[in-house]
Amino acid sequence: MILAGDIGGTKTNLALYEWTTERAEAIRLESFHSRDYTSLEDILQEFLEPPTPPTALDGTVTAETGPAHDTKQSTKRIPLAAACFGIAGPVIDNHSQTTNLPWIVDGAKIAKQFDIPRVQLLNDLEATAYGILWLRPDELEVLNPGKPPKKRQALALIAAGTGLGEAILFWDGKSYRPMPSEGGHSDFAPNNDQEIELLRYLRGQYLHVSYERVLSGPGLHAIYEYLRDTKKNEPTWLAEKVKAGNPAAEIAEAGLTGQAEIAKQALDLFASIYGAEAGNLALKALSLDGLYIGGGIAPKLIQKLRDGTFMKAFTNKGRYKRLMADMPVKVVMNQHTALLGAASVAGALSHASAV
Repeated sequence: MILAGDIGGTKTNLALYEWTTERAEAIRLESFHSRDYTSLEDILQEFLEPPTPPTALDGTVTAETGPAHDTKQSTKRIPLAAACFGIAGPVIDNHSQTTNLPWIVDGAKIAKQFDIPRVQLLNDLEATAYGILWLRPDELEVLNPGKPPKKRQALALIAAGTGLGEAILFWDGKSYRPMPSEGGHSDFAPNNDQEIELLRYLRGQYLHVSYERVLSGPGLHAIYEYLRDTKKNEPTWLAEKVKAGNPAAEIAEAGLTGQAEIAKQALDLFASIYGAEAGNLALKALSLDGLYIGGGIAPKLIQKLRDGTFMKAFTNKGRYKRLMADMPVKVVMNQHTALLGAASVAGALSHASAV
């Protein structure tokens, strides 16, 4: 049995798999609100703790089904051969200080505390990059089929969610090898007058305006606030919904359904900047084999991503427009792709130790 985890700023997903060398479905999967816990160890303790047997009124332990020895067996923690966790933050020497959580995660410490022979930490986008290699065609939405070269080159991955992650997968002659990055924290580069004004607006709040400040759930809200404060066209009903609920979700719903012009404008600007930065990453990686759009936001905005705004900005690279148009672009619709990638790495670790 192996353990896989996807640790994000908003939620943490954990799953158990019987993984060998082929894709397997999770035997058990649970999601936790990350900020309800002080550490990953607290979540692991809750997830891995064996169930408490039912207790009768007289205080004796009972078994609801099966013989008595089944109850004793159920109180033992499942032995794990390996574990792998995708972490939203840089991983150095199997150690990570998370970017959007006040956590420090250490692979060696987890291995010792939970008696797991091999524990590997990955950057969350690195885990997702491993995961996309296992996806089926029906788990992807094609925005641009492109014309990839016959000889394999490189892939790129960009993912907006609570933050913005980026990764590159290079071909080593036998397989794609994911390479993590923190490119989402690079400087936001505006592309037109409106985006220049957006940058000026954000510079009034932050010393450093990264792409993550714009391309994320909080980033969509920031774009909306910029439009609200400069165009003064926020309807009262939407202002109340944004204030009371999840701002990004309320803005997205209002924009996708055409209920509010300001929300539509926010989505237009978001999709355009998303496409431009995806194109920047694709150029830097020369990802001729394709670019993947992961993260939690893309599937929710798939209607918007399909309308051409994203691809127009993606290919708008001057003399390299034709090159960009030949790159396949696909949206990852499987929301557990990072878990899938972490499971594949943990499975390889357990297989290697068994050989």
